[in-house]
Amino acid sequence: MRSLVWFRRDLRISDNPALHHAAQNSSEGTVALFVVTPQQWLQHDDAPAKVSFWLRNLQTLSESLASLNIPLVVKTCDSFDDVPSVVTKVAKNNQCDHLCFNREYEVNESRRDDAVMTACQESNIGVQRFHDRVIVPPREIETGSGDFYKVFTPYRKVWNEKTLERAEVFSAPKKQKKIDVKPSKIPTKVKGFDFSNAREDLWPAGEAEAAKRLEQFSDKIKHYDNARDVPSVNGTSLLSPYLAAGVISPRQCLAAARSNNAQRIGGEGGAAVWISELTWRDFYAHVMVGFPRVSMHQPFKLKTEKIDWRSSESDLNAWKNGETGYPIVDAGMRQLKQTGWMHNRLRMVTAMFLTKNLLIDWRLGEKHFMETLVDGDLAANNGGWQWSASTGTDAVPYFRIFNPFSQSKRFDKEGKFIKKMCPELEPIPANQLHDPKKLTDAMEQHGADYPAMIVDYKAGRERALAAFKSLD
Repeated sequence: MRSLVWFRRDLRISDNPALHHAAQNSSEGTVALFVVTPQQWLQHDDAPAKVSFWLRNLQTLSESLASLNIPLVVKTCDSFDDVPSVVTKVAKNNQCDHLCFNREYEVNESRRDDAVMTACQESNIGVQRFHDRVIVPPREIETGSGDFYKVFTPYRKVWNEKTLERAEVFSAPKKQKKIDVKPSKIPTKVKGFDFSNAREDLWPAGEAEAAKRLEQFSDKIKHYDNARDVPSVNGTSLLSPYLAAGVISPRQCLAAARSNNAQRIGGEGGAAVWISELTWRDFYAHVMVGFPRVSMHQPFKLKTEKIDWRSSESDLNAWKNGETGYPIVDAGMRQLKQTGWMHNRLRMVTAMFLTKNLLIDWRLGEKHFMETLVDGDLAANNGGWQWSASTGTDAVPYFRIFNPFSQSKRFDKEGKFIKKMCPELEPIPANQLHDPKKLTDAMEQHGADYPAMIVDYKAGRERALAAFKSLD
């Protein structure tokens, strides 16, 4: 038997269930496949930085697979509709009678995978698909009545128990029988995507880099519960792009956290808090599978569809460009623009500012993040935006609205991060950055070339409260 293993967002050889089983069951060698779908990626708002990251990791994956005598074939087609014929053709042309791949859970991806399954069955090609992108598969956690959980805390209790059964991490497969299949040249360009600002220096490709980051983070994970909210310090793992592209698995991350005094999941301390973040990642995938409307531009709380969101191109652009006059908001948005990544605390602050202070539709913010983030993931990004906008499952109450100045005073007290990202504020004393009146006076005094606030915080807050109260 010869297996074909179809890679998507699982660009690694270690702890890869599909690759493990394909190689284990192949007596006549193994072939790997990756399908580039430019038009589909554009429709999904995939960021150029993310697509560039995929391709660079695809290059390192190809090299790793070659060392195992597994050639990586790369094909291109416009959309997911064309993928079933591509997969079956590659299988037939390379004498593969079995296909292995890891599941993806988004609506379009699930439909594509079902179509591939059907096409393979019609072509007498055996198929196996595996869970990989999450630690606990979405349908394995349900309420007593058999429904999907809508609230994180009870979900997490079940998740904690389920993960105790999931300690297995697959090693890389053994070298395969050498076969006469030529690997493809990995593309460095994709039509419709500009990679000029991809910041390869910040996000080196490959499993070795991901493993190094995990090891470095493991040395400081005990401080994660406190350091994770401070954007001026390197207190997070910086693994999110690698998780999103599947260069490292969530199981590998869980194993590392468990080895750092978090054997009892649900305890306290940095490792336990980081495990909670892995749980949120699974939870948002669980919600997306249980309530697919959230991945089709609809709110989880359907009544919030009636909110009369403001339409203001100038306010939206000011937010995108980091020119709102609110230092912590602008610093976060400039970090996103310059690096393709944003600190998680600031993702919440900037999202809530757009949806509550400016009362602009969360879907516009969600789209912008996906178009920019190197770690953009539909479930996590949608979940975070709907949480901030109070339209999602287990979302923040609509009357809880972050004050950007309070947030900056609490998490960037000395203004280090703000001044790094907004250098025009360098002359302003730190204590004046966290008070709107003092900031305005200081800007005038120092002649700082920084925009005035585009909205009065109190007025914006009252406007948001009125919009949500009108739903009751």
